[in-house]
Amino acid sequence: MAALAPDLTRARRLVIKIGSALLVDADGLRRDWLQALCDDVADWRKGGTDVVLVSSGSIALGRRVLGLPEGALPLEQAQAAAAVGQIRLARAYEEALTPHGVTTAQVLLTLEDSADRRRYLNSRATMQTLLALGTVPIVNENDTVATDEIRYGDNDRLAAQIAVTCGADQLLLLSDVDGLYTANPKTDPTAQHLPVIAQLTPQIEAMGGDPVSGLSKGGMKTKLMAARTAVAGGCAMAIAEGSVLRPLSAVANGARSSWFLPESDPQLARKRWIAAMKPKGNLVVDEGAAHALQRGKSLLPAGVRQVTGDFGRGDPVAIIGPQGETLATGLSRYTGAEARRIAGHHSAEIETILGYAGRAALVHRDDMAV
Repeated sequence: MAALAPDLTRARRLVIKIGSALLVDADGLRRDWLQALCDDVADWRKGGTDVVLVSSGSIALGRRVLGLPEGALPLEQAQAAAAVGQIRLARAYEEALTPHGVTTAQVLLTLEDSADRRRYLNSRATMQTLLALGTVPIVNENDTVATDEIRYGDNDRLAAQIAVTCGADQLLLLSDVDGLYTANPKTDPTAQHLPVIAQLTPQIEAMGGDPVSGLSKGGMKTKLMAARTAVAGGCAMAIAEGSVLRPLSAVANGARSSWFLPESDPQLARKRWIAAMKPKGNLVVDEGAAHALQRGKSLLPAGVRQVTGDFGRGDPVAIIGPQGETLATGLSRYTGAEARRIAGHHSAEIETILGYAGRAALVHRDDMAV
């Protein structure tokens, strides 16, 4: 029996990547298309879906304002164009979503923000908070500061990383292609469209090609790289042609697309990842904290009786019960030195003890494998 494509309308948390070629044309920003996309986003939000937009377009917009030529730009000119275009791009999304009562937020990231554990945890906490507050984050690579060494280089892979970071269950890449084919359909009339890919085999990965648009940096190869990241993190991913008005509705109503099925759900994938880590320290907790963990609660400093090990923020720690049994493995939100100072104290006392405001939980339940 053939695998079925996921239902876009049933997404719990949806990340949408918008390519430059969809958003910007020779005349500038495609405002009618952007408004139609945001009408879709508002409908999905009303249906209870958290939505994150990963949007290209800042350099394409900025270069027109600055009168820069088409084609590849020197790094400093690309960064200048991004600085000019990013503010216009964020404002355009805000103007399109505000009439729907949707608050937008701008998030700019580089590859370092996911490669460095401390930055990754900060980014994850910020994204989780923004979504909990009902906003629609608009994410882009921070082109104004990123150099080649710290770049994603394309928003396909950035979108996949964002999907994993925020625990999304679906990722939609809106592009100028309607999915994955067995060969390039522009040059091979026998190429067959693949609607559902249950497993990313070497044969599937070999089907990647080159970019087909003058505005897009990524091609099918980067989309397949994004798919590998997404499905490993428990997120289904779709590639769909997005130039039509209201592209989310089009995909939900059966427009041609290619879905890559996840290996597990995002929460389970993350828990397995944490559970496989080797702890760098121990947190010994009291009976009350042990019972709270069994009920799915976070670990607060007040329940910690002893801290051992030299660990940093984001490092894995073992949570040990009062009888010496291992209760969980989790990612610490404090260093070992900080944890020792706040152990046994209420969260409201953290700022007084450390001299700066910290997070209420020492290990958050989302960063814990029990």
